[in-house]
Amino acid sequence: MRFSPASCVFLFFSGSYAASILHRSESNNATLACNRLQTLLGTIIETSTGPDFNATVNSPRNLFNTEFRPACIVLAEDTADVQTAMAAIYEFEIDYAVQAGGHSANTGWNAVDGGILISFERMNQVSYDASKDTITMQPGVRWGQSAIALEPQGVAPVGGRVDDVGTGLMLGGGLSFLSPGHGFAADNYVELDVVLVDGSLVTASATNQYADLFRALKGGANRFGIVTRYEVQAIHTGTSNDKTWFGGSITYPESSFEDLIKAVSHFVKNTDDPNAVHLSIFVRVDADNQETVVGTTWLFYNGTGTDLPENIFGEFLAIPSLATNLSSLSYLDVALILAGSSTPGQGTVWGATALAGGEDDLYLDTLRHWTNFSASFASDLTVSSLAFTPVPLSQIEYGRERGGNAIDPPLVGYNAILNGNILPPGVITAGDIQQGMKLFLEQAPSSPGIPLYVNECDSDQEVFATYGEFDFLKETYAKYDPTRFNIRHTRGPVGL
Repeated sequence: MRFSPASCVFLFFSGSYAASILHRSESNNATLACNRLQTLLGTIIETSTGPDFNATVNSPRNLFNTEFRPACIVLAEDTADVQTAMAAIYEFEIDYAVQAGGHSANTGWNAVDGGILISFERMNQVSYDASKDTITMQPGVRWGQSAIALEPQGVAPVGGRVDDVGTGLMLGGGLSFLSPGHGFAADNYVELDVVLVDGSLVTASATNQYADLFRALKGGANRFGIVTRYEVQAIHTGTSNDKTWFGGSITYPESSFEDLIKAVSHFVKNTDDPNAVHLSIFVRVDADNQETVVGTTWLFYNGTGTDLPENIFGEFLAIPSLATNLSSLSYLDVALILAGSSTPGQGTVWGATALAGGEDDLYLDTLRHWTNFSASFASDLTVSSLAFTPVPLSQIEYGRERGGNAIDPPLVGYNAILNGNILPPGVITAGDIQQGMKLFLEQAPSSPGIPLYVNECDSDQEVFATYGEFDFLKETYAKYDPTRFNIRHTRGPVGL
C-alpha cells in the first residue's frame, strides 16, 4: 500500500490528535482519582504547592527526580491509606510512583509526572520484639535511624551502609556490612505486608500461600507490590559500649590503584570468614577547580575488637597509603561510618557491573575503563567513583539456607561494582555522560553468570535477566499482575 503526502499529513495529525486525547484522558483520570482520594483520605493528600508537597517532591537524592510534578501526593500514615490509594490508581488507570528513602539514582523510579506519588515519610516506625527476636519496620525508616533506635536493645537489622538510604534497599536484595555473616538484607525477611496493584492486601511469608511472592520480593525491586510492613530477623550486634569490631578506612594514592584492585579481586576469592568485611571505592573529585584522585578501602573484623587479622587483610595493609584510620568500634560506629556521604539534590548517573573474584585482568580492565571514563568527563562531574562490594561465598550460602532469593547467585564469591557519578549543583541533564556510561558498561561487562545488583544499575540494564531465578520472577509477576499494570504505570527495572 502506498501513502500519498496528504495521507501522511493526515496520519501525522490524527496520531498527534489521538496522543493529545490520550494525554488529556490520563490527566482527567488523575484529577478524578486525586479528588476521590481527597474525599476518602482528607488532609494526607497534597494537591497544591504547599510546604508538604514541595518538601516531598524535592526530597529525592537525585536532582533529576525533583523535576517531576505529581497530580497529588498521598502522605500515607498506615497500610489502609496505601490500599485506598492503589485501588484508585488501579481503577482510573493512572501512573504512579512510591517514595521511601528516595535514594534511587534512576530517573522516575521514585517520582511521577502527572500521576499519584505515594510517600512513606510519615510511616517511619521501627521496633524490636524480644519474644520473637524480630524487628518490625515501616517503609519510611532509614538505616541510620533504625541503627540508633535499636542500639540500646543491642540489635539491628541487616540494612544499608549509608545512613539516609531507605527500606527500598531490601527489595533489591540489599548489601550491608552485616551481609558476609547474614546474607543479603532480604534474606532476613520473616514476614511482609504487601499491597498488590489492585489495592488488595496480603501477608507473605516463606511458609504460607504467598511464599512465591515473598521470595520474589527478595530482589524483585518495585515490580511485585508495595511493602508496608517489614518483619525481619534481629541481629544481635551489641550496644555502643560493646567495641567488638575493629577497623576503619585506609586511603591510597593513584599510584597504588593497581595493587588495590588486585587486593579487591583476591579478597572475595580467598576470604570466606563471615566476620570479615570490606568495601573499596576509587574516586575522582573535582572541587573548586582542584582534582583529587584517591582510593579508599573500609576494612572491618567483627570478633576481636583489637586488630585486623593479617591472614585476611594483609594485602590491603601492605599497599603504600596516604592515611590510615583504624580503631576499636561498636556496630553502631560501623553502621554510621558513612553517615553524610550521600549528596542530596544533585543529578546522578549510575551503572552496575559485577566480577567474580580472582579475575585480576578483568579487574584491571574495569579500573582502566573507569579511569578513562572519569577523566573524559572530569569537567562535567563533581564526583565519579567506582565502588566494589564483595558478595562472599558465606553470604550466598546463608541466603540459600534461608530458602533462597530471586537473585540466586552461583556459589562463587564476586564483587558488585557501581560506577556512580554526581553532576554539579543545578545541572539537570546527563547528556553525553549517559552515553559514556553505556560505553563503559559495554567495555566492562560482568563475568558470565554473575548477577548485577539492581539498586546500583542504570535504568536500561536488564538486571533481572542476570538472576538465577529469572524464569521464576517472570512467572510470579504474571501471577500477581496479569494485566501488567505495574509495568505499564510505574517505572522500575526492565525485562519482566
